[in-house]
Amino acid sequence: MAKILFRLNGVSDDETNDVRELLANNAIDFYETSSGNWGVSMPAIWLSDDDQFEKAKALLNAYQDERTVRMREDYARLKREGKNKTFIDAVMQNPVHFTIHLALALLVIYLSVTLVLDLAK
Repeated sequence: MAKILFRLNGVSDDETNDVRELLANNAIDFYETSSGNWGVSMPAIWLSDDDQFEKAKALLNAYQDERTVRMREDYARLKREGKNKTFIDAVMQNPVHFTIHLALALLVIYLSVTLVLDLAK
C-alpha cells in the first residue's frame, strides 16, 4: 500500500526537485499527486513500497537538516552583504499589488466594524 512521504503544499520548486532527485538516486520508488484542477487534492510525494519508508524518511530528514543549515547560511550572508529582501523591498517591487491588497484589507475591516456597531444598536 502506498504511504505518504512528503507533502508539497507551499514547497518551493527547487526543494521539490531536490527531493525527487534524492529519491531517484537512492532507487526509491515514488509517485506524485497534484492539487488537481480545483486545487482541493493534496499535492504530495508518495512511496509505492512501504518497506522503503524508513530509508526514505531518514534520507529526507538528513536532506532537510542540510537544507536548513544551507538556507540559514545564505540568509546570514545576504544580510551581512545588505542584499536580503525586506518588506519595504517587496512593497517597492510591486506597489500596485500592495496597494490593492491593503485597500481590500481596510475595506474588510471597515465593513466588519460597521456590521458589529450596527448590530450593537
